[in-house]
Amino acid sequence: MASRPDGQRVSQAAAADEEAHALRERVEQVFSAWAEGRSAVSVQIPATPEAMYDPVRHVLASGGKRLRPVLLLLAARIFGGDEADALPAALAVEVFHNFTLVHDDIMDSADERRGRPSVHAKWDESAAILCGDYLLGLSYDLLARARPRAGAPHWRPEAAIGRFRDMLGLLCEGQTLDKAFERRTDVSVAEYLGMIDRKTGALLQTSLETGGMLGGADEAQRAHLRAIGRHAGRAFQIRDDLLDLVADDVRWGKKQGGDLIEGKRTWILLRALERTRGAERRWFERIIAGSGLAADEVGEACERMRAAGVIAEAEAAVRRHTEEALRAARRLPDVASSATLRGLLRRMQERMH
Repeated sequence: MASRPDGQRVSQAAAADEEAHALRERVEQVFSAWAEGRSAVSVQIPATPEAMYDPVRHVLASGGKRLRPVLLLLAARIFGGDEADALPAALAVEVFHNFTLVHDDIMDSADERRGRPSVHAKWDESAAILCGDYLLGLSYDLLARARPRAGAPHWRPEAAIGRFRDMLGLLCEGQTLDKAFERRTDVSVAEYLGMIDRKTGALLQTSLETGGMLGGADEAQRAHLRAIGRHAGRAFQIRDDLLDLVADDVRWGKKQGGDLIEGKRTWILLRALERTRGAERRWFERIIAGSGLAADEVGEACERMRAAGVIAEAEAAVRRHTEEALRAARRLPDVASSATLRGLLRRMQERMH
């Protein structure tokens, strides 16, 4: 029989999971309505011209973890914000995220996204560019529809829009660096993390901070929210890089070692280059000096990284950045949604797909 403290922790974890699931479902309901041509939050995707809006509906129906809108809604709740009032902002960050994916797929020549054809593959690049442009505009429209908690002392719509604009600049910088790294053989782990802070962390930070602003978080509290987003972004990406090599869960949905096969600069490959010497280093150098790794060598790469301590170090880095995010989260108001946020951060650390 579980002790009372153990039973209490299980009960709290179940409640946290339930809250996160409910928020995710609320976001998914709106996206499903839009994809099916129905109105939600006073927004309806036009039916015609089909060449314009069919790709948009295709993207909105593509699913996903909905992590960013859930983070925003949790941050708003932590500071007393109302879910219905904050929902348009939560939808805004998810629509924005999908805009970036549509354009990323063009730049990366990726023909699939979440197990479905990418927009440029199903239609063409022009359709994908226009689809992304429309989603970007929609995200700003949705952000303007958000309403703060009554009397929230630190909410200013122009400040929220300015934060969104700054985030867009950082994300574009991150994508620019990511593409530039493809042409370099001397990228450091420090440079890679700087890129991740822009490409992944910036949107997580903005999601959390915008939610906090809607609830009335002051500047000190918003700094904690930004710290959560920064460290969660690093933990998420390093975990992603690691899973690309070691995941055996069918839900991962990607070819094992796909990043190495493409010669992509990732935390684990760059760290392998920094940790090894001589013939061992030359074995990894040829991955970025050429056109990637042969598929039948992925297993060997994994074993070499494990022997060099890279896999263990990556796992430790994920734990370290998760703990930094949790440390900042513990400085937020001690309410139920704070516990849900901390549980979500732990789930991100432990995820297998």
